[in-house]
Amino acid sequence: MDDSAWRQLQDLLDLATPWALRVAATLRIPDLIASGVTDLAALAERSAADVATLERVLRLLVARGVLAEPEPGEFSLTAIGRLLENGAGFRAWLDQDGFGGRMDRAWPALLDSVRAGLPCYADLFGAPFWEDLAAHPEIAASYNTLMAAQSASIGPALAECFDWSGVREVVDVGGGSGTLLAALARAHPHLRGTVLEFPSTARAAAERFAREGLAERCRAVGGSMFDALPKGADVYILCVVIGDWNDARSAAILARCAEAAGATGRVLIVEAAREADPAGSAAMDLQMLVVSGGRSRTREEFRAVIAAAGLELVRSYSIFSGLCVLECAAPLRSLR
Repeated sequence: MDDSAWRQLQDLLDLATPWALRVAATLRIPDLIASGVTDLAALAERSAADVATLERVLRLLVARGVLAEPEPGEFSLTAIGRLLENGAGFRAWLDQDGFGGRMDRAWPALLDSVRAGLPCYADLFGAPFWEDLAAHPEIAASYNTLMAAQSASIGPALAECFDWSGVREVVDVGGGSGTLLAALARAHPHLRGTVLEFPSTARAAAERFAREGLAERCRAVGGSMFDALPKGADVYILCVVIGDWNDARSAAILARCAEAAGATGRVLIVEAAREADPAGSAAMDLQMLVVSGGRSRTREEFRAVIAAAGLELVRSYSIFSGLCVLECAAPLRSLR
């Protein structure tokens, strides 16, 4: 037997570590340790956990290099552990009380999804993904917070990589709580824009624009991206949107954008290209299969969906972390 291969397989089969990490993140153990609460009994008290059971979780995390135990019953953070502090951005994805936990608990349906070729989220939670979010405002709020954090990173990059000088009006389709549009409006004071979202999320976007002094240039409207979109804007943005949908539904969304953009508008798709991060995209591909029926795509696969919507890929821009911006237009205006 190949001992090296056996050890690698054991690591791949490990379920204890992923769940121990999520327990620690949900209980905010790294934040407590960072604040100076390092004693086991105090950690259990502050996190409302059973002390003996929490010790078993922390013991595993010490063995896996997430925590250190310089003295018996005293814990400290390693470099890995510090990544689980709230400000580092990972904790919210692991929080079992929020949207991250909802996604994690969908994984047991993977076998059913592979057999059926369909998302099995509704079998677990009683409703398809988007309907489930609408029925649980607290989960939807967690989802919007996570998406806003992602958009906060994307916004400045998108503001720089595309030429906005000739653009006056933007529609951010499925634009969440307005983080991306706000970033574009701050970077380019001549821009005006609209976020189109579910009504509850649109209200959050409107509140953001008012809070940030952008209400005169930015607005939010409730609606569906599968219905007719506001017409006449110069640019329509789909930022991390069509990865949530299968090819047919993605093409339908893009067709609505094409219809609204007409012969002179542009459609910007911001998504991860699978070839830029094969391992990460493969994992996300399965996550989307289970949750919403979406998928990761290569640039060529995006091109096919774009063509099915009656658009043509004009050019693409790489930004960061495997993300790319795909600029689309009506075929007669494409630049070769």
